[in-house]
Amino acid sequence: MHQFFALSALLATLGLSAAATAELPPVPGDGVDPARYGQYMATLASNEFEGRAPGTRGERLTVNYLVEEFAELGLEPGYGDSYLQPVPMVEMTNEARSPLNLARDDERWQMAYPNEMITWSRRGGREPHAIEGSELVFVGYGVVAPEYDWDDYAGLDVTGKTVVILVNDPGFATGDETLFNGRAMTYYGRWTYKYEEAARQGAAAALIVHDTEPASYPWEVVTNSWSQAQFELGDTGDEALMAIEGWITLDGARDLFARSGEDFDALMNDAKAPGFEAVALGTTVSASVRQSVRTGVSYNVLGLIPGSERPDEAVIYMGHWDHLGRNMALPGSAGIYNGAVDNATGIAGLLELARLYREGGQPERSVLFLAVTLEEYGLLGSRYYANNPVFAPENTVAAINMDAMSLVGPTHDVVVVGYGSSELEPLLEQAVVEQGRRMVPEPSPEAGFYYRSDHFNFARAGIPALYAKGGVEHRELGRDYGLSVERDYRDRRYHKPADEFDPDWDLTGVAEDLELLYRVGRGLADGEGWPNWYPGNEFRAIRERQRP
Repeated sequence: MHQFFALSALLATLGLSAAATAELPPVPGDGVDPARYGQYMATLASNEFEGRAPGTRGERLTVNYLVEEFAELGLEPGYGDSYLQPVPMVEMTNEARSPLNLARDDERWQMAYPNEMITWSRRGGREPHAIEGSELVFVGYGVVAPEYDWDDYAGLDVTGKTVVILVNDPGFATGDETLFNGRAMTYYGRWTYKYEEAARQGAAAALIVHDTEPASYPWEVVTNSWSQAQFELGDTGDEALMAIEGWITLDGARDLFARSGEDFDALMNDAKAPGFEAVALGTTVSASVRQSVRTGVSYNVLGLIPGSERPDEAVIYMGHWDHLGRNMALPGSAGIYNGAVDNATGIAGLLELARLYREGGQPERSVLFLAVTLEEYGLLGSRYYANNPVFAPENTVAAINMDAMSLVGPTHDVVVVGYGSSELEPLLEQAVVEQGRRMVPEPSPEAGFYYRSDHFNFARAGIPALYAKGGVEHRELGRDYGLSVERDYRDRRYHKPADEFDPDWDLTGVAEDLELLYRVGRGLADGEGWPNWYPGNEFRAIRERQRP
């Protein structure tokens, strides 16, 4: 207890709220049952569920199973009188894309798909979406970040123009820990943000320059990802969408800038410094895309335990139920993407945590168990919930995400993805220390994994969000063993049919990890505190507007 009050005093000096020092309740009963957890996983990742793709028989089986289990566990319907929140979706498949047709004075040239560029549109409808003679403007990193006193669009009108943008953010480019978040990617480094900001600025199109190191993936990942059918929510409402979005290669950018009388590498270096001013390239671009469109509805699944004292305030546990379905070109079950790790591990955890909450008695605040759809297709289910919440963001205490949980076994370390983000971390650390473990940052924060799973949509809505799971240092077999397990998953299983349930997995480690998440969420659900983002975090201003 002495250590607890010492931590409270320290956090108070840092200006952190009492939520960061809440007492954490014990795990009820015998805790997470690895056998029961494994049964949930085995069912969700079975061939019968056909890879759990949205809009398929696999979705119907998955959703029905989750509704039955939520009801069996005593959860109330979380969406009015239903467990199901309909998520309107639009599937867009490219039928034709033109080259990027470039012109400067009397010179004409092209960038061609797929070796130099790739383009698409998120606007609905079957008619072609096009830009014609749109002026190209280099806007550096394309960032407007008041908390970092940074505005790449300052004094600039890009209405109807095409902006060319660097990937990642200035902190990564310089390695300067005082600039943005140093090598660790911020929200402003994500390609999703760059397109959104360009649209807000009125641009007709945006082209991101691919560079393997700051992107953290090669050009082939870009072309493979954006050559497939794309999904979008069916009710984007007033959300601004540009006519054309796309990527160009680094070599293509250098050639474009040289033909435009500019030195790309010199301008890229200039863009790292505060006060960078955008550069009009004096070159125009024309392009078009045509796509087929199919509309449908998928479902988020919501189970609720109403709070006894403050039912309008909620803690949310979440994970995505969907995966990639099946490849019909392969015979039988060979083409089924079972998604055992990604993300039967998280949904099985959601069910086990619901059971623990029932054993632990009714919490003072409401607890929502949210299984979202369309994560694999752009985090769309969580985005839809964030746009159409059951509990308003200002009344949502925190979101705790479970995605691709660690199956290394019992580990000394607990990895926090997006380490250094919010006051949820001191709560987690209390529970971690009591397990005799230690909390560590993710090994590659520059890759921006915090912005690649469903909790991100809650963060973007201002809600403090935690994404943590077991690490790699196995308590008996060591770090090399844990790294080999992760390597095997990354190389042989990730997004492949080989991601299948293995009855020989040691699930005692993930059981410990889930008990940590239970204690953090339960401490918040039985408390009165409101955790915030740390000072300087890109989402803190949103939260402070919600809860001054």
